[in-house]
Amino acid sequence: MKHILVLGAGLSSTFLIRTLLQQAEKEDWFITVGDLDLETAKKCVTGHARADAIFFDVNDAEMRSTQIEKSDIVVNMLPPSFQAMIALDCIYHTKHMISASYQDQKIRDLDLDANRKGVLILSEMGLDPGIDHMLAMSLINKVRSNGGKVKTFKSYGGALPAPDSLSNPLKYAVTWNPRNVVMAGEHGAQYMHRGKIKVLPFHNVFQDSWLVDIPDVGPLEVYPNRETLSYRSTFEINRATTIIRGTIRYPGWCETWSQVVKLGIPNEHLRIPQLRKLTYRQFIELFIPVEVSGADLETRVASFLGISPTGTIMDNLRWLGLFSDEVIGNVGETPAAVMTHLLLTKLKMEKTLRDMVILHTELEAVYSNRKTASEKLTVTLIEKGERGGMTAITKTVGLPVAIGVKLILHGKLPITGCHIPTHAGIYVPVLRELKKAGLKFRENATNL
Repeated sequence: MKHILVLGAGLSSTFLIRTLLQQAEKEDWFITVGDLDLETAKKCVTGHARADAIFFDVNDAEMRSTQIEKSDIVVNMLPPSFQAMIALDCIYHTKHMISASYQDQKIRDLDLDANRKGVLILSEMGLDPGIDHMLAMSLINKVRSNGGKVKTFKSYGGALPAPDSLSNPLKYAVTWNPRNVVMAGEHGAQYMHRGKIKVLPFHNVFQDSWLVDIPDVGPLEVYPNRETLSYRSTFEINRATTIIRGTIRYPGWCETWSQVVKLGIPNEHLRIPQLRKLTYRQFIELFIPVEVSGADLETRVASFLGISPTGTIMDNLRWLGLFSDEVIGNVGETPAAVMTHLLLTKLKMEKTLRDMVILHTELEAVYSNRKTASEKLTVTLIEKGERGGMTAITKTVGLPVAIGVKLILHGKLPITGCHIPTHAGIYVPVLRELKKAGLKFRENATNL
């Protein structure tokens, strides 16, 4: 019997755990789910005969070591800050680890030790990052196999309400960690466009947006996502003159959210005294400089932002509740905590609605050995969730992780070291299994 240790029983783990439990008897697996909230872990295992839920405190070194030593593979679904801690223990006990989190430098620094111990530390195995990398490498290697070179590379992804589930002016719903929505772009962004590097500080990220036509959906809005230039070496496309990764939203999101950023609300470092006693109007007043004049708060906010006091953006800010006389209450001590609470309240995904995830990668390839000198290649994934059931985002994050677990336990990923799924030995079998599981990747090639 193989023992699988899943650390973290939050939203990102529900489909993953369900998938592992469905295969447990056939594969002769036993799944242990550990979480700081034992009741949440118990809900995930649903009393399954081949599973157990345990209280797990990641900061308890003895507990970590004991549980990891008993397992054959560790699925680390804890926050990014705990990835290196768990990876180090896995290497010490010679256990493989798989995660959906970004691979940071602390993980990369463990590569030599992982290779020495014959251990695979596989990060970025979710949707984005994860499936997006696999689709990108699949296209890039197709170009290379035909003797071509990548001239431009663009990769876009997003989790949105499905087109038949738009229920609010912002055309958005929270289906994931709302903190990530509030703090999106906090580190700025960097990308390359036509050979020129573009750097965007936090307050400019949402002002640099554009439209992309997504098959079967139509034009959607994209803003730059994080640091992109490192993917020149990751994808081995150093000669590409355009390299962009972006986040997808419905048109109009960026013009409103850029003003939320300009106000300074996405801030999780400043702690405001007695914040819980303030109304939302009083909260917004905190962000308006004293020299900004106006008869009422809305007028002063519009003046400070340089927008129309009667336009769509102000309507959206008003709809979010930022000018409400309601008392904030015990939602946290920072501006970001207040905004997170508002998003959870106002942008809730109702059970009658469903979400949608989109991955869209497009690249331009040039050839010296073909009659057609260049072509545009695209690959698109569109997956919709269940009304009142499993969301598309939970499924598409958890499914590649579950597939990775199975492949590793079957000895079909004979790779050691610290990796993300850009290695052909990883993404080829995983993409094959994703297709078997029902995900549809729409590919297209057009001569230019």
